[in-house]
Amino acid sequence: QVQLVESGGGLVQPGGSLRLSCLASGFTFSRYSMSWFRQAPGKERELVALISDDGGVTKYGSSVKDRFSISRDNSKNTVYLQMNDLKPEDTAVYYCRRSVHDYWGQGTQVTVSL
Repeated sequence: QVQLVESGGGLVQPGGSLRLSCLASGFTFSRYSMSWFRQAPGKERELVALISDDGGVTKYGSSVKDRFSISRDNSKNTVYLQMNDLKPEDTAVYYCRRSVHDYWGQGTQVTVSL
């Protein structure tokens, strides 16, 4: 069955960096676009970044553009989210998603705080 497993979250100080990973299994990863979403306490889930199946097209939410970078390695069935210059407002649970048939990972917590 389809599984998406995120990792790489944690506690980081403002201005720091983290790289999230999402390992996919149970489907032909290279045939699907993938995305990262996040949800902060009391807020709706929002799109962070999206990448096409071959990695040639990427899109970003306005709040993370120029700070975050999405990439993928189809040989490793993994999509990444490089997060730089993190801000306290980036604190959220980050989820990996395959939009076709709406599969989600379990999420990984990112906390940006002194």
